[in-house]
Amino acid sequence: MSVASTSINRRSFLKVSALAGGGMMLSFSWLAGCKPSTEEALAMPEEWFQLNGYIKIGENGVVTIMSPNPEGGQNVKTSMPMIVAEELDVEWKNVVVEQADLDTKYFTRQFIGGSQALRLGWKSLRTAGATARYMLRQAAAQSWQVPVEEVTTESGKLYHKASGKSAGYGSMAAAAAGLEVPEEVTLEETKDFKLIGTSKKNVDALKIVTGKPLFGMDTQREGMLIAMIVHPPAFGLKVKSFDDTAARSMPGIKDVFAVKSMNDNYVRQYFDTCTFPEVVAIVGNSTWEVMKAKEQLKVEWEPFDTHIIQRKGFSSPAESVTVPSGLESTDAHADALAKLMSKPAKVARRDGNPEAAFKKAAKVLERTYRAPFLAHNCMEPMNFFADVTADKALLIGPLQKPELTELAVSERLGLPLDKIEIKMTRLGGGFGRRSYAHWLLEAAVISQKAGAPVKLIYTREDDMTSGIYRPAYSAVYRAALDADNNLIAFHVKTGGIPESPLQENRFPAGAVDNYLAEEFVINSNLTTGSFRAPRSNFMAAAEQSFLDELAELAGKDPIEFRLELLQRAKDNPVGTNNDYDPDRYAGVLNLVREKSNWDQPSSDVSRGVSAYFCHNTYVAQVMDVTMEKGQPFIHNVYAAVDCGIVVNPDAAVNMGEGSIVDGIGNALYGELTFENGVPQKSNFDKYRIIRHQEAPKNIEVHFVKNDIDPTGLGEPLFPPTFAAVANALYKATGKRFYDQPFGKDLAAGIQRM
Repeated sequence: MSVASTSINRRSFLKVSALAGGGMMLSFSWLAGCKPSTEEALAMPEEWFQLNGYIKIGENGVVTIMSPNPEGGQNVKTSMPMIVAEELDVEWKNVVVEQADLDTKYFTRQFIGGSQALRLGWKSLRTAGATARYMLRQAAAQSWQVPVEEVTTESGKLYHKASGKSAGYGSMAAAAAGLEVPEEVTLEETKDFKLIGTSKKNVDALKIVTGKPLFGMDTQREGMLIAMIVHPPAFGLKVKSFDDTAARSMPGIKDVFAVKSMNDNYVRQYFDTCTFPEVVAIVGNSTWEVMKAKEQLKVEWEPFDTHIIQRKGFSSPAESVTVPSGLESTDAHADALAKLMSKPAKVARRDGNPEAAFKKAAKVLERTYRAPFLAHNCMEPMNFFADVTADKALLIGPLQKPELTELAVSERLGLPLDKIEIKMTRLGGGFGRRSYAHWLLEAAVISQKAGAPVKLIYTREDDMTSGIYRPAYSAVYRAALDADNNLIAFHVKTGGIPESPLQENRFPAGAVDNYLAEEFVINSNLTTGSFRAPRSNFMAAAEQSFLDELAELAGKDPIEFRLELLQRAKDNPVGTNNDYDPDRYAGVLNLVREKSNWDQPSSDVSRGVSAYFCHNTYVAQVMDVTMEKGQPFIHNVYAAVDCGIVVNPDAAVNMGEGSIVDGIGNALYGELTFENGVPQKSNFDKYRIIRHQEAPKNIEVHFVKNDIDPTGLGEPLFPPTFAAVANALYKATGKRFYDQPFGKDLAAGIQRM
């Protein structure tokens, strides 16, 4: 059954049924996107197209809230139920949170990505809690024979003050289960929130620190075998033949065979990205035995030809994607990017007459920025459990887009959707990597062919060399100043392998009369995809580094320079498609200026600033750095964030701190290169990541206080970190940094000394 066709009548918005114990179950719309009126009265629409979750209230007053979204450390399993509990008016200590399985009958958009969970769920989650609360009040009013308006609630109890009557939610749950859904409900005013805005511990925290089985790698089932795969060693190759004689003779090995995770003519879902759809599988009794047999497997490879795959757009019809043949190398990529930089590209936006403005400029600044492919390096390598029989499939593991993956499983196994059960475990890392679940398909096909339940495990080397990388990018920025150091023209040309990172309507678009944005792409057979803050993670680095250098050329303070441009975008904006709010953008710059004491800096440190808007959230950062023995030592990072209402402050701070540390590590060290299609790094002995002692000694995350609905948080603090690093390093070393990772230039400088 397709999610798009799911529709229910308003009267079925809350499908209400009494539980055996006298409680009630309410299924509710998780992401219906309803909006309250100015009076905060929410009218139910006649049709709901997205049915998304459960509230269960037991006769003892305990409330269970199902969490449909996968949990990968972003804390939605805690924050989203908090929103429901706020409007339901229950004590958090009486709430139990459970991870829901994939169920497209009752849920939709059951995935994580784009930092959209709270933003898209905010109104619907509140509506669900408020509706359940109103029905409980109705049940009490009927029982006590008083007007419902006179029944109040507090912390999971119902009160009628005039008569002195009271009852717990549990005692009214069964009666409430038989009532009609109200036409409208009233939502709390934000000033009256009691739970939202307070810090609550991760609902899985105790289980995590005590080692309880929460992750896919923890999955154990009776009769389960272990499976591993061997994929081509280079992008551009495919399986030709293999000799499994030695591998089959190893202890504990049950079978060795080739599998195709996708059929040749399959129209792929948006996230069905895989360059190696055919691999060789090894199945055995234990992880160690399978690993040793894998070493004995002899596989012959051959080049594949240029071919076209059909892929469905994320929200559009199928598109043709060309996968070129050949063995690609980093040096050739660099040459191709440089060549296209010197040629005209596709114009995405043009304001005014940039060419004329550049000709009459008093000063022109031009700089080129480059960023390499990056591997995700999740703490938990890819894995999935599969038990596929002739008439059903049980799949258990960590993935980000289960409802899209389910469609691929159905097509590949030839099973209807109602015969496929996907149970979601906690993700041991994600931010895009687990959106592309080809390993789930591999596990399913291996189980089907082996005739047994299997757990497929990728080694770290399998994971790092099989793709889904952050694309490689390059950008040229040009800017023109007049004799008074006013910005009169701005030009960005950018491209990547195999996608463009351009966001043509973002700042400083709208703040300069003459503006030109161009883009291009280079096809590749390297599998790339979502990486924390896709595209923004490069554009913020390049743009904010360039603006810093441009401010210096203009003789202006870098924060003041940005604020002047934002004031222009507010007072007299250029164009109509600017996708940012100048006031909110300026707000985070002013807040970080205050919190970092920017105007009275310490002489002991060198400081860099950066600001960026993405995922509907505004972030500004100031970073304090010193150089010690040629290495950067990061003392402080100050971050100002406008993400609307903060549901769970401690969790939000933790997310911000993690983003900043992640950004610093990738800015200084992250890089994956290729030689004749072979990734040159396959484990952490060569792929450099940040060490504990290299993390900032102090991170402060400050939030703008407002009543704006929540926006993204898992990704927005990541992109500006790159430029904050680069701009701080410039102040510390006197050298500008244009090529990531910046640590390579630092190391080269040390060697020249």
